[in-house]
Amino acid sequence: MNIPEQIDTIFIGILGVISGGALTVLLQQLFFRRRAKNAEEYMQRRLEDAKRQAENIVKSAQLDVAAEIVKKKEDFAAEVNQTRSQLRSQEKRLSKREDVLDRQGEQLVLREKQLREAERELDRKRQSCEAKSKQLSNLVAQQKNQLLKITSMDIEEAKKLLLTRLEDECEHEMNALIQRKISETEERAESKSREIINTAIQRYAAEQTCEASVSTVDIPNDEMKGRIIGREGRNIRAFEKATGVDVIVDDTPGVIVVSGFNPIRREVARQSMERLIQDGRIHPSRIEELVTQTKKDVNQKVLQIGKEAAVEVDVRGLNNKILSRIGSLYYRTSYGQNVLRHSIEVAFLTQVMADELNLDSAIARRAGFLHDIGKAMDREMEGGHPTIGANYLKRFRELPVILNAVEGHHGDVPADNPYTPLVAAADAISASRPGARRETLERYIKRLEKLEEISSGFKGVENCYAIQAGREIRVIVDAENVNDESAMKIARDIAKKIEEEMTYPGEIKVTLLREVRCIEYAR
Repeated sequence: MNIPEQIDTIFIGILGVISGGALTVLLQQLFFRRRAKNAEEYMQRRLEDAKRQAENIVKSAQLDVAAEIVKKKEDFAAEVNQTRSQLRSQEKRLSKREDVLDRQGEQLVLREKQLREAERELDRKRQSCEAKSKQLSNLVAQQKNQLLKITSMDIEEAKKLLLTRLEDECEHEMNALIQRKISETEERAESKSREIINTAIQRYAAEQTCEASVSTVDIPNDEMKGRIIGREGRNIRAFEKATGVDVIVDDTPGVIVVSGFNPIRREVARQSMERLIQDGRIHPSRIEELVTQTKKDVNQKVLQIGKEAAVEVDVRGLNNKILSRIGSLYYRTSYGQNVLRHSIEVAFLTQVMADELNLDSAIARRAGFLHDIGKAMDREMEGGHPTIGANYLKRFRELPVILNAVEGHHGDVPADNPYTPLVAAADAISASRPGARRETLERYIKRLEKLEEISSGFKGVENCYAIQAGREIRVIVDAENVNDESAMKIARDIAKKIEEEMTYPGEIKVTLLREVRCIEYAR
């Protein structure tokens, strides 16, 4: 190979190397550009993913915040409603207290006026007494001189005579003054007591209807009567032995009568009979099983009724045994009046009157609520229900005030606290208000006739009329044969005889009228 060819070959090799290097550089640049582009696209995708995640996080946070705001608003609204209700209840209590304070303020103003009038009256009387004392001194001096001149008495005898006459005159004036003050005090006390009682009656509204105890059981057909009686009467004997009541099965269609003095036993018998009729399996063992179960149910119901009544009256700390006795009064009636409702009503009335007299309302409610608890046991023990109730409450260490109010609300024992007469007054109000108690027409007419018969049996009585549904008797006497003093005695004797010979709810007012008529004719 010649030199030119070698040079061409070298040149071509150099060109190949240069072109290869250039191509390599070009390829490297293309590779790096591609790699950078891919990295940029990767970073762009990552950036977009991060943005989307950030948006999702922001949206989730916004939703959580919105939910939290809604929850906070609901909690705040509930708290505001609760606060408002508490404020309304506090406002009501404050309004009631304000009313009581207003009434007490008015009463204090009235009492101040009365005291000022009494002071002025006493000043006038003191001045009058001083003037009379001076006159008496002058008269005594004059009479002393006259006696010394006219009689042969010595000074000591004259002093004794004058002192005796002076004592008689002073005693007469003193008796007249005492009688006048007693009359004024009685009038004020009567007016105040009427005001308190009227306030108590107006502030307590009770139902006019009376609940009655039902002692009849409906049966689907007359065939059931034979099943209840059983073969040779074994079913009915087992039922009467288990319940302690009498079952009367007569010709009345569709009805069986359950008779018993104990209201709880009568209720147990009634429910047991209804369950037996529904069950259909009537035999002695089933009767005993159902009666036992019914007794448990009735006892639980009685306890629940007692607890609900205690909550209604807001009397706390009572033993469950006491509550059971109170609950059993739900099935007891007196002249058609439910004894439990009567006890609740007496509790509220006693509280109202105690508030008017600034006494403890909690003690007043408790005494009124428990005053008739003895009626739940008076068929099981001897004695009146006030004594039975007080002895029963002694076992549970009730306060002496409560015991005296329970035992003395009918006047069986003297009252040693102000709550006993309040309970007695509330008991009379509850029993005597219109619609509280009911009587049969025959018994009602006999009571009116007996009132008029007792009143007309006294000497000097011309006519007598029983009015106000037998709660008042008007007696008219002969004014010529009966004077004022004997008229008072006749009214008192009539009231005493009514108390001794009659039984009646509440009280009876005796009004005696003595009228003098002077008739002349102008001719």
